[in-house]
Formats: sequence, structure tokens, C-alpha cells
Amino acid sequence: QIRLVESGGGSVQAGGSLRLSCAASESLDRNYCLGWFRQAPEKEQEGVAVIGIDGRTVYGDTVKGRFTISQDNAKNLLYLQMVSLKPEDTAMYYCAAERHCITNYFWENGPSFGVMGQGTQVTVSA
Repeated sequence: QIRLVESGGGSVQAGGSLRLSCAASESLDRNYCLGWFRQAPEKEQEGVAVIGIDGRTVYGDTVKGRFTISQDNAKNLLYLQMVSLKPEDTAMYYCAAERHCITNYFWENGPSFGVMGQGTQVTVSA
């Protein structure tokens, strides 16, 4: 089964930027839905951004225009570029992958039959 390891989290001030990376143990070909999810303390997990098998991207309303998801298949990497960070973006960020998925279901439910990494913490101070 594919393994995912996130990196790039840290502490920044509001308005700052971070780029999260997710290294996969195997090729991130078009058979995978890929995505970033986050969970803040005492809050439910929420979708941040996903890429469907067809290449379609979905972003959460609160991050549209500020976050960009991308992948580098040659390096088996998934990225999340985050700019104009806000304190409410503070959370543990997880990358996820699911093979042969339905994009909308993956977005709403996360990787029910896939995998998720251990997470990387993002903290944004006011």
C-alpha cells in the first residue's frame, strides 16, 4: 500500500506563506485521487484541496484563491502552496491518496479506502 509523508509545516505570521510537500512511496499516476485535509483542535476534519483522477481540482471555500494544489509525478510528490495565511488556517494538515476513487466522495469523506499521512502542523499567528 502507498505510504505518504508530509513536510513543510511550521509557524508563520498572518499573511505569510508555506509550501507543504507530500512524498509518496510509489508513482502518483492518474489512478489516484490526491488531496490535502486538515483538522484543527476540537474541530472536524475538513477538505482543503483535492485533485481527482481526471485532473479536476476542488478547493474549500475558505482557501480558494490562496491555496494551490499540484503534483509532480516524476518525483512522486504532492504539494500545497499556501499564501496569505490566516490564523484560522492553523491546523494539522494531512495528505491523502485513494486509488480508483470518485472525486466528490473523496472530497466529502476523505480516503475511506485509501491512505493518509501522519500530518504536518501549520500554525499561523495574528
